[in-house]
Amino acid sequence: MSSTYDTIGLPRTVAPVRTIGFFERFRVVFRKWREHRKVHATLSGLSDWELQDIGTTRSEIDYVASHRDTDPRGIPSGE
Repeated sequence: MSSTYDTIGLPRTVAPVRTIGFFERFRVVFRKWREHRKVHATLSGLSDWELQDIGTTRSEIDYVASHRDTDPRGIPSGE
């Protein structure tokens, strides 16, 4: 294990942990909430035929908006 030295010359073997402040956490949560509402509103505006075409139903809109990175059928995304 290598040691780094502090500004006053004392050895330090661990890196400082960056803590996330209240406002940073609030900003992240608020951004995710806005994205969820935007996806939810967009999907709610589609017709039942359009929802069926993308493989979901009106009852799954809330789940899809909340879990945009996962597929409820377990099919991996094409990323």
